[in-house]
Amino acid sequence: MSSTLTKSSSASAEGPTMAIEDIIQRIAVSALPILIAITFHEVAHGFIAYKLGDPTAKMMGRLTLNPLAHIDPWGTLLMPGLLLVLTNGQFVFGYAKPVPINPSYFKNPRRDMALSAAGGPVTNILLAFVSLILLKIVSVAARAVGSDASILFTPLTLMLNAGVIINVVLAAFNLLPIPPLDGGRILMGFLPRQQAAALEKLEPYGFLIVITLVATGLSDYIVVPIIKAILVIMHLF
Repeated sequence: MSSTLTKSSSASAEGPTMAIEDIIQRIAVSALPILIAITFHEVAHGFIAYKLGDPTAKMMGRLTLNPLAHIDPWGTLLMPGLLLVLTNGQFVFGYAKPVPINPSYFKNPRRDMALSAAGGPVTNILLAFVSLILLKIVSVAARAVGSDASILFTPLTLMLNAGVIINVVLAAFNLLPIPPLDGGRILMGFLPRQQAAALEKLEPYGFLIVITLVATGLSDYIVVPIIKAILVIMHLF
């Protein structure tokens, strides 16, 4: 999901200052929800794989909720930060350190790999539900207390709202049917072996394909309908 930063065309000092303030505010509001989203996403992959017989993630210390274990210095911090600044928030892309999974431990490698992959997006959808419930509770509390507590409730409301959006977008984006994204691995678990092997050959070029789709807006034709479907389901509860 992209956001557009509107700036004045005049050559005043206020324009760049407002842009910097907007970027800082976005980072302050989104940093914690993003860390929670990617941490639980990666732990879910490793946990399900562990339950299906693969101890690799556990042995490498990746079944932890410490976000430092899942942060990739370039993919999680530097690249998204640079894109956020250089494109004024119009295009941001990043990734966490993938959890290692060894399919040779699985009884049914194709099925179990698909289940392990599905754990990440499903967890993000659950986190979005939790964030939405907490957002409703905080909103009710804020109205009951009044403006006196706005200094506490306003940042909390913004962060919970960001938590809903970030987790829904992360789940939908990862369901793109392109390996190494989760959607690609899930699809390979259901395709006939010949077609699954053909799809697997795309994996070395997967991130390049994904970045191209996002940069050109073509990914929206898949991701946006998934986002809308998830949000519709969430608002039924």
